[in-house]
Amino acid sequence: MIKVYCYSRCSTCRKALKWLEEKKIEAEVVDIKENHPDAETLKAYLEISGLPLKRFFNTSGQQYRELGLSKKLPEMSEQEQLDLLATDGMLVKRPLLVGSDFVLTGFREEEWAEKLLS
Repeated sequence: MIKVYCYSRCSTCRKALKWLEEKKIEAEVVDIKENHPDAETLKAYLEISGLPLKRFFNTSGQQYRELGLSKKLPEMSEQEQLDLLATDGMLVKRPLLVGSDFVLTGFREEEWAEKLLS
């Protein structure tokens, strides 16, 4: 079963969950604010995804801006970035879709359809 890390007040997350429901795709929904992934889990997700680590950051989020991460991240090691992401689910790009052999950040309908409907 797929897992979707979401935040209930996020309109993109609500749109993604509605899309899953319309396609009759069952998913385990995890509140990313209350049950965010730890650094080890994020590292595994990063490796599976093949994405750059920056794609895992919610760059439009309040915490990202308040912490000045656009300037700090380039000077941080991968492990430091993973450790930081693991401290607060609101730093993680959402929704985070996790399957057995893929991880997608954010909701792009065509990407989700390719992974879930083919």
